Amino acid sequence: MTALVEFLDRVTTATKIEYVWTELLKAMDAHGFDRLLYGYTRFKTAQSYGSPEDLLVLTNHPRSYTDRFIGESLYASAPMVRWAANNVGACSWSWVRRNRDLLTPSELRVLEFNQEMGVTAGYTISFPGISPRAQGAIALTARRGIDQDQTDAIWDRHGQTLQQMATVAHLKITTLPFTGARRPLTDRQREALEWVGDGKTTQDIAAIMGLTAATVEKHLRLARAALNVETTAQAVLKASFQNQIFVLPT
Repeated sequence: MTALVEFLDRVTTATKIEYVWTELLKAMDAHGFDRLLYGYTRFKTAQSYGSPEDLLVLTNHPRSYTDRFIGESLYASAPMVRWAANNVGACSWSWVRRNRDLLTPSELRVLEFNQEMGVTAGYTISFPGISPRAQGAIALTARRGIDQDQTDAIWDRHGQTLQQMATVAHLKITTLPFTGARRPLTDRQREALEWVGDGKTTQDIAAIMGLTAATVEKHLRLARAALNVETTAQAVLKASFQNQIFVLPT
């Protein structure tokens, strides 16, 4: 099998986000992109990407970079993040160079920070969203010593394959459970929410699960706390968004 087919086979059969991410890191590193930053949200608005705790962020950048870029929310003013929010497809970071005169002061400060951290050449891929509130993108940073012209040459030869790999990985990731910064649901919490989603009452769920109604209420309360929501309906919706319910066990 070709390297692409082998990659697709491993990714499409992966049962955890970590497995998909490991395969993507190896594939991109083989083509000169050694630092990746992936972000995905289902809670995008016109003003923001939603609460930081609801973001799924995967990266192998060092802490010295992520503590500021992510921890201090510099990404919100990153020029290529703005591009990704308004476009679908792949874009060379030469876009920043061509549009430097149009960058805001905050975007210029992020650009300076990236230059200080050696994040200077690469490509950004923005994925099609499944809803107006969903947004996913990945930044591929070229290995140190590779400039943007060399990066563009790599993309000319392999860009279509790399974009296909990244897109398949993204689509797979969106089908797997993720929990953000909060704790995952327990099996009992998950099952109780699933029965609520199927329209069952607390008394129904108690009979189905062989529990008391008070115990069912406790599982639902703890599920709401784990998901940081106020109502059980919100918990069902958010758990569904995070692929924590109605999923096959692995």
